[in-house]
Amino acid sequence: MIIPRPTYLQQLISSRGNRMIKIITGIRRCGKSFLLFDIFHEYLISTGIGEDHIIEIALDDRTNAELRDPDKILYYIKSRIKDNGQYYVLLDEVQMIADFPGVMNSLLHMRNVDAYVTGSNSRFLSKDVVTEFRGRGQDIHMYPLSFSEYYSAVGGDLSRCWRDYFTYGGLPQTLLLPDAKAKRDYLTHLADTVYIADVVERHKVRNKPELDELLQILASSIGSPCNPLKLANTFKSLKKVIISNKTISKYLGYLCDAFLIEKALRYNIKGKKYINTLSKYYFTDTGIRNALLEFRQLEQTHLMENIIYNELLYRGYSVDVGVVEAIRKDENGKSIRKQFEVDFVANDSDSRYYIQSAYAIPDEEKMIQETNSFRNIDDSFKRVLIVKDDMTPYRNDDGILVIGLYDFLLDPELMIKG
Repeated sequence: MIIPRPTYLQQLISSRGNRMIKIITGIRRCGKSFLLFDIFHEYLISTGIGEDHIIEIALDDRTNAELRDPDKILYYIKSRIKDNGQYYVLLDEVQMIADFPGVMNSLLHMRNVDAYVTGSNSRFLSKDVVTEFRGRGQDIHMYPLSFSEYYSAVGGDLSRCWRDYFTYGGLPQTLLLPDAKAKRDYLTHLADTVYIADVVERHKVRNKPELDELLQILASSIGSPCNPLKLANTFKSLKKVIISNKTISKYLGYLCDAFLIEKALRYNIKGKKYINTLSKYYFTDTGIRNALLEFRQLEQTHLMENIIYNELLYRGYSVDVGVVEAIRKDENGKSIRKQFEVDFVANDSDSRYYIQSAYAIPDEEKMIQETNSFRNIDDSFKRVLIVKDDMTPYRNDDGILVIGLYDFLLDPELMIKG
């Protein structure tokens, strides 16, 4: 089964020949190697590039172990270059090279080399790009399959596809597995023996059970505002374990670096400033999140919110969690300050969208409750309410665009033009 991944292919095509190192980052098993060695490779062939001008090295392959030495891999690449034509160097899991920034800088000095590399964690890639390459590296971040990519491969009944997607997530390999047990076993194995083990090994985490517990707490409370101190109190009250908020802060950083979770900052919309006291965390893949909880807590309300967040990131938005403050009178006429949450504030250059996720809107009372935050925003940016129910998109009397979840996930233009 070949899933095209057109969004990422187009990014590679657009960056072709720009004299920068193209660095594809993302969670392990999201399809980076396939994008580079299959999809992009076939594209290059289709444009007339010869096989002898495409140099591919999978550095996690044991047969290429000696090429993890920076001098040996540079010697090998130079030995493959036979003329002045354009060569395309495709390196998978480049962080396995002992001095990969040095190798990348050397490739930049080869005028007829266009280099594309993959890596699995931001700590060794994205952050180093800024300091080592000083504008000569381009980070292309890849996510698991979006719902539209997933549906394009699976097809059939939308509701069944949605159920499978929020349960097993978007890692491409899950589509090839024969049944629910095989999918659950695969994701559970990945969660513990690949993702968590990778974090433990890379950061020399001494107390793995603490890390496991933290992941389970985060998985059980998707979309709940939290910070290291609040999480430390949760450990103390629920787990009867004392762990410092400093240690939790480090663990959260490790999990973000491994792309297991994403941190959404809270933004005061009227005050136009970030609120540093609390943040929200979402899982890059809901299948991994569910595996951490042994597929026990499959609340569609929270999973829908997580998937909408991931979809917005996939579309290239920077995404915050919104907070709106308003002054209200209580029954005694006393002024009180009240906060309203906006699920997501999605920004793209000069565009902004306020987005609310609602599993169901059974009546007008629920509609008012879900859109209260919108009515307290005094700017003119578009407000969007995404509802799980299948419906024809419409604007209500308050100018709010109301769209069904499937329409939102399958039609990126709907939110923009609706």
